[in-house]
Amino acid sequence: MLKRFIQYYKNHKVILTLDLIASFFIAIIGIGYPIITRTMLNDWVPNGQVKLIFIGGLVLVGIYLLRMYFRYFVQYYGHVMGIKMQGEMRSDLFDKLQKLPYAYFDDHETGVIMSTMTNDLFDVSELAHHGPENLFIASFTAIGAFTYLMLIDWILGLVLLAEVPILFFLTWFFRKKFRSSMRRSKIAIANINARLESSISGIRVTKAFTNEKTEKQRFEVANREFVNARTEAFSSMGKYFAVSQFVTDFFNVLILVLGGFFLYRSVGNFNYGDYSAFVVSVSLFIAPINTLISFMEQFENGAAGFSRFVALMDEKEESMHSGSLPCPTIEGELVFENVTFQYEGSNEVLDDVSFRVEKGKTLALVGPSGGGKTTICHLIPRFYFLEKGRIYLDGVDIEKYTLRSLREKIGIVQQDVFLFGGSIKDNILYGCPEASDEEVFAAAKKANILDFINELPDGWDTEIGERGVRLSGGQKQRLSIARLFLKNPPILILDEATSALDNTTEMLIQQSLQELAKGRTCIIVAHRLSTIKNADEIAVVSRGKIMEMGSHEYLLKKNGIYSELYFLQFKDTDQVAYGVEIG
Repeated sequence: MLKRFIQYYKNHKVILTLDLIASFFIAIIGIGYPIITRTMLNDWVPNGQVKLIFIGGLVLVGIYLLRMYFRYFVQYYGHVMGIKMQGEMRSDLFDKLQKLPYAYFDDHETGVIMSTMTNDLFDVSELAHHGPENLFIASFTAIGAFTYLMLIDWILGLVLLAEVPILFFLTWFFRKKFRSSMRRSKIAIANINARLESSISGIRVTKAFTNEKTEKQRFEVANREFVNARTEAFSSMGKYFAVSQFVTDFFNVLILVLGGFFLYRSVGNFNYGDYSAFVVSVSLFIAPINTLISFMEQFENGAAGFSRFVALMDEKEESMHSGSLPCPTIEGELVFENVTFQYEGSNEVLDDVSFRVEKGKTLALVGPSGGGKTTICHLIPRFYFLEKGRIYLDGVDIEKYTLRSLREKIGIVQQDVFLFGGSIKDNILYGCPEASDEEVFAAAKKANILDFINELPDGWDTEIGERGVRLSGGQKQRLSIARLFLKNPPILILDEATSALDNTTEMLIQQSLQELAKGRTCIIVAHRLSTIKNADEIAVVSRGKIMEMGSHEYLLKKNGIYSELYFLQFKDTDQVAYGVEIG
């Protein structure tokens, strides 16, 4: 994992090198003050060398100005490097998400994925920036300061060194509980994001059912877990910092007393200059030690975030058949041959399903909810992969085609239309981003939405809101159909495309769909049987099997399941009897 992390530095070698050089000089310059202090007190002041005293002061100011520049460089360019690395990881992660199979998003909440994309990668970028410079500055400062202290007085130097293992022991003692609490808080943050995403997406349902209190209670579960975990973490942190600071204060007093005693008893060559320089240099030694200890926690946060990033990056992508081929211009003949499929962790959904749809023909799928109709639709563009059986397109196993080329030949209209935030034109262009204005205009006209667009104050540039909230159900549906006209696929899948619409709107949409279906192979999942009477064949799907199959007239004469469903809807009238769920 370390190797993969280091790879993200490869585009930033120059900045990283300069950052480390600047960090090195920051560490070296830090030792200048006690050195000049000792020299001033031992030599320049006793010997009346006033000129050197002022020169020494000017030298200190000069090197501090230089250190100011180095610190600016480290703070600015170091953070820029970290944020660029974070951007590269986020870009890689976004690319990865586009390649993950449908099933991954069935099992993982959007908010949790977003947490990895934002919070975890922020921790990683902080580690990428502060890690190298903290190690360099703290290590060189600590080593340099300790070496200088040993040169002043080795006995006091060893006394001060005894503080280091005590601080590391305290860190080890408190870190376990702190780490556990921080992990829980990160999980809680991910759950908060997931809860928030779900609540905002469903805000209209919440308001319709006046369930604001229920949503608040659900949100507070994750929120309380976060607060409790952070409270526990800060409790451990508070105890650690309080005790470690006391240890530091105790050793400061110990050095002060022992140094004063050595000065009083004239131990060795210890004098006032040595005493002053030693006392000044104590913090110069202990501060980087505390920085290194704190860095351990930063390293754990960054490493944990990067491990989650790597885990997501290592998820299995939508695999390609070893003999992947570009899907050519196709006729549209579709064949299911003994197809068996089940979702992970669920019972079998499709059991030995076989059927054939001739090119340019329409097959309608009807039957009870959960019977497998939508699953059949999802298997055609390979949103999921078969366990048994084969699906052929113009006689070629679809697994031999690349996913992109296969899906370019398939258009899908669903009941729950998803539109992206942006303008009317942007969403139609989603069907073919390279299309000309004339082609977009023609697609909108075929979808019977041109008049509506022209009536809008901003016309084509009208913002539709998140998921198209500013449009009616029929308008969204027609916009999705215009998008498909622009894509112009030879195979069309209509998954209950009109079941949520009123009769008037449904008639308008049906006209658009009939225009769209001309000359294409169509699979229609029907909710209202009135929409599929003219299908070339109708298949009744129930419990993962095709129970009946044939034309409308044939199935009515058979007096089987379809006939029963049909007469339930059309008892004494040619209108749909609402309230009967069959699709």
